[in-house]
Amino acid sequence: MTRRDFPKIHFYDQDFVDIYDKTWAWIQDCWQGEGEKSAMEGKFFSYPGSPVIQQIDAIFSSFFLVYSNRIYQAFPTLDIFYQHQEPSGAIRSAYAIENGEPVVESDNPEGLGLPLFAWAEFNLYHKSGNKKRVKDVIPILDKYNAWIDSVFKRPNGLYEVPLAATGMPNAPREEAAYPVDFNTMMAINVLYMSALADILNDKDASFQYKRQYFSLKTRLNTLMWDVDDGFYYDIDKDEKRIKVKTIAGYWPLLAEISNDDKAERIIDKLSDPTFFGAPHPFPTVAVSEPSFDETGNGFRGSVYPHLTFMVIKGLEKYQRWDLARECAIRHLYFVLDSMNPDGNHHKGNLWEAYLPLKEGPAQWPENPDFPRPQYLTYDALSTICLTIENIVGLFISLPRKTVDWIIPNLEIMGIENLSLKKNMITILSNKSGRGWEIHMESEKLYYFTINILGKKKKTLPIPSGKCSMLIDKL
Repeated sequence: MTRRDFPKIHFYDQDFVDIYDKTWAWIQDCWQGEGEKSAMEGKFFSYPGSPVIQQIDAIFSSFFLVYSNRIYQAFPTLDIFYQHQEPSGAIRSAYAIENGEPVVESDNPEGLGLPLFAWAEFNLYHKSGNKKRVKDVIPILDKYNAWIDSVFKRPNGLYEVPLAATGMPNAPREEAAYPVDFNTMMAINVLYMSALADILNDKDASFQYKRQYFSLKTRLNTLMWDVDDGFYYDIDKDEKRIKVKTIAGYWPLLAEISNDDKAERIIDKLSDPTFFGAPHPFPTVAVSEPSFDETGNGFRGSVYPHLTFMVIKGLEKYQRWDLARECAIRHLYFVLDSMNPDGNHHKGNLWEAYLPLKEGPAQWPENPDFPRPQYLTYDALSTICLTIENIVGLFISLPRKTVDWIIPNLEIMGIENLSLKKNMITILSNKSGRGWEIHMESEKLYYFTINILGKKKKTLPIPSGKCSMLIDKL
């Protein structure tokens, strides 16, 4: 294949394939910078027309841009934030494109963003195998971590941050002093910092970060976990739990804070229609809460794709592949059905947020620009990332030379021409007269694990060139 192109996916529902292809075309509109009024170096990913570049865009876009076969680079947008680091270690959540100055709001005077750089970098390492980058970013992330500690960490070991810093400004949690999501994100941050240190074989740094992680884990489980309700809550200034069930209570799954019993209790609520088991997974507030609003009203019931993505990635940590896939498929159908009221999936928009109980974009009367159309920072997580990882079911690690294919049952699907560094791979399943067959093509050796949930799990070395395997023979 000479012409560089995006990887192709195969799936029995052509609408999923079409929206995946379209998303790649739309991403073209999100590249800004170079020449026009921009103080930033090079091109970067940002919402078209936005005067600022956002930390949340840099972090979440990296999860789908890594699948672009290097047509769109995932690193430069993150690097802009690292280049703007202040001597104190501070990195602000937004910078003006025109002059590169930090942009802060009165409700978040330090411009604190979601501290998820280490999570993004760990994912990038597994998709790019770039060890030198890990070495370069660790000192930056280390200083950033120390800055957050110095400004926001309190004697009880938790972080007291403004609600705006959680990215859920109007959620019904006004009394929260120690938000469960931000504190868990700090745990995710140090957990992945420890993993990045392991990549460099830095045992001491890895141990220090692990220690911070366990200290946060203990506090989250003692102060924020409610035994009676089986849920994680924000706490107020006096460390009293604020009993409002919001999607923020699911971040602990992603951080592996919950033991199996706790995880089961939280995960059960995802299928319960009185809590988060709404037709469109997952509303930002439990359906049974008095503050739940079926029009969405911002973070009072809307379904935000990046938060649905977070929950699905949390389910993976507890091996709940089947539920993760079912929710990803259901979510994608709502995304498709919301594109156009008359059911035409070939025109219309993706949206920043969706209604929880029926198809259509969410509403937020106080915010006239809401929801933004084609807000790809969130939407491409669904139409590209969840499609490859949870619907087609492929998990790839370049440094480990592994591809895992986790599926509940065999269907006609797969991926074609996915570039793994200098290696193009193709994995497709279809049914022939001899039964289910998987066709593979690769330029280099890698290890392939097929996991048909509850039926078969097998790891095989796949040589370079073309080959095929019959599932019944495994």
